[in-house]
Amino acid sequence: MKNRMLATAALVSALAVGTSALADDYIIDSQGAHASINFKIKHLGYSWLTGRFDTFGGQFNFDPSNPAGSKIVVDIDTASVNSNHAERDKHLRSADFLNVDEFPDAKFESTSIEVTGDDTGVIKGDLTLHGVTRPIAIDAEYIGGGDDPWGGFRQGFAGTTELKLADFGIDYDLGPASRTVELELHVEGIRQ
Repeated sequence: MKNRMLATAALVSALAVGTSALADDYIIDSQGAHASINFKIKHLGYSWLTGRFDTFGGQFNFDPSNPAGSKIVVDIDTASVNSNHAERDKHLRSADFLNVDEFPDAKFESTSIEVTGDDTGVIKGDLTLHGVTRPIAIDAEYIGGGDDPWGGFRQGFAGTTELKLADFGIDYDLGPASRTVELELHVEGIRQ
């Protein structure tokens, strides 16, 4: 039970950037490809179109003694959208969708974390996408933490959320079955 309580505290606090003197700072390991932001959306309601954002970064803070003061910040280069199809990616970058010329960045900044189980929680925060900022909730899972083979220390998490395109001013008509994007997030941080 004690280990579960510690894991819960780790989930809550490791997903954030706080100011506590006991907190450890982590940088998301997107350079080492140990983190990913993946998406899927139904294609015309018949199948799933999947992809990812190749360029992003961020940080969080681990503070088990003050989870309410914790925070996570992630910045995404929207032009790095990659659905493994060059022509489709060109369309996704256009004004019909992400409009990367006008909105080259997306950003998530947490506002609160709610523990829902031994290794689970809900991260609430503000997502700015396509020039629109809206609150979202991410269902999160603490995966684990510990020493790595290179002398560092890491913490890892996973999360999922859904976004309605229209909520962010993206109203290109793909049919009613293709208006919600599902995001799958994998975050591994290296203690600084």
